[in-house]
Amino acid sequence: MTAVLPSLALALLCLLWAGAKVPMQPGFNDEKFAGTWHVAAAVSNCSVFLKMKDGMKSSMATVSFTPEGDLAMKLVWPLLDRCQKFELLFQRSGQAGHYVGMSAQEKRDLRVMETDYSCYAIVHELQQSGQEPSTALQLLTREQDVSPQLLQKFEELIPTVGLTKDMLAVLPKSSECQEGAGWHAW
Repeated sequence: MTAVLPSLALALLCLLWAGAKVPMQPGFNDEKFAGTWHVAAAVSNCSVFLKMKDGMKSSMATVSFTPEGDLAMKLVWPLLDRCQKFELLFQRSGQAGHYVGMSAQEKRDLRVMETDYSCYAIVHELQQSGQEPSTALQLLTREQDVSPQLLQKFEELIPTVGLTKDMLAVLPKSSECQEGAGWHAW
């Protein structure tokens, strides 16, 4: 037990340090950010993501904000035989565009790095579950199509957050899972 504590403390310090250097959208406006987004590309060092990335398709995310300013996100991921749905709630932190989500199993740190609100957003997420922290970067678009210039801009950010291009998944368009029943709280 005593050997685990220093490594856990080090992992948490790394998460805090990594989160502290992530640039954020100046003057973030949650009203403009709310609405439907498509996950057009993602990159992560999460082992589950890396195993599944080649078979993934574009997913939908619906973002809304509570009266307290917390971010609520409904995600729909098309899988081989079904649509996987999640509902996430992130609490507002002290800085606009920065949100924290906690559950019994994990802690998430979500930051909107950059957005023009009408076409794209780049979101950074740190996740701590168990002893394996992971980092992710997602390219969100209002439409499923993504321009080569926007994809290049996204790819240029990958090394700045400690990830590599071989971890990247450019997600093909999907018309699956646009509608459906029930949400799984995550």
